[in-house]
Amino acid sequence: MIKKLTIAAVFALGSALPMSQAQIKIDLPTKKDNSVSPIVREKIENYAREVNRIIQDEKRLMEKDLELAKTEAERKGWSKAELDDEKAKIADRYSQRIDRRIADLGFDVDDVIRKQVRYSLLNSDAADQEQLKKELTKKFRAENSFRSYISYGVMTFTNNAAENDLDRNKTFSNNLELGLHYNRQLGAASPWGIVSGVGLSWRTLRLGNDMFFKTENNGVSIENAGKNLSKSKLRTGYVMVPLGVQYNFSPLQTVADDVVYRSYFKGFRVGGGLYGGVQMSTNHIIKGDDMKIRNRAEYKVNPFVYGAEFKLSYNQVTLFVKKDFSPYFKDNAFPNDKMVQIGLSYGY
Repeated sequence: MIKKLTIAAVFALGSALPMSQAQIKIDLPTKKDNSVSPIVREKIENYAREVNRIIQDEKRLMEKDLELAKTEAERKGWSKAELDDEKAKIADRYSQRIDRRIADLGFDVDDVIRKQVRYSLLNSDAADQEQLKKELTKKFRAENSFRSYISYGVMTFTNNAAENDLDRNKTFSNNLELGLHYNRQLGAASPWGIVSGVGLSWRTLRLGNDMFFKTENNGVSIENAGKNLSKSKLRTGYVMVPLGVQYNFSPLQTVADDVVYRSYFKGFRVGGGLYGGVQMSTNHIIKGDDMKIRNRAEYKVNPFVYGAEFKLSYNQVTLFVKKDFSPYFKDNAFPNDKMVQIGLSYGY
């Protein structure tokens, strides 16, 4: 940016003859502006004064060369285009000289940025490095928080046994879950974290072909209603508790000096772990011709579930796959049917 401004200023000087004395002005925050570190302000003001001195020195020398070029043009009868070309060459030569002299000042932009960051974070030009590090370490500490989430997944079943009535009659089924995740990063710069929490899950198993669940003789079966059913679903609520790990691919960030941290929630993440749940209740909802039933009963749905999950996340969106290790039903009802779920989650 400085080089562009310098070249523009030199060309303007070269094309405006006769030239008057010009003074470079850089607008800086006033002394009353508390958003800028006094040390940073002083460094920039000193740097601006040095840059201005260099440009004024080179400007005086360039003016002499431009006068000589004008005299030479009159003596040799140069055209206006030839004179303008010579002026451009002189301006370019002096812009390069100015750039070199400015570079020789050795202005450390990184050091100024570090000082301003320190001031912005602590509102002080604290000279105590230990205190500074302590304050920054506290501000950019490892993640340790609860965050809300909501997820929706499509359910199906795996079964290594012979096909049963449930396998033949189930239709689109889903799971809705919402809750809180507890996230604990294993160090401010660590890519690893532990994820746990608690959530409420509503698993909805739907039947087609005008079938419904029937309980009798301490068992459960699937029967045909003998009439058209627009809705036949078994909805079970669980309190779920996950426990897993997460790896974050976001890069390390340097705040100041030797204080570094890694954003726990931003960027790509992969994770996995186990989960378990305890049943709250089960409702069988049936709607059809002259029929509207909502029955809360056991229906032999497993009161305890457990399984494993794999997650791939980007920022707040997560693609997940879950697999129950426990049967969906207990007491050998529809044996070996175990839920598999794939879906999306929003939140952390």
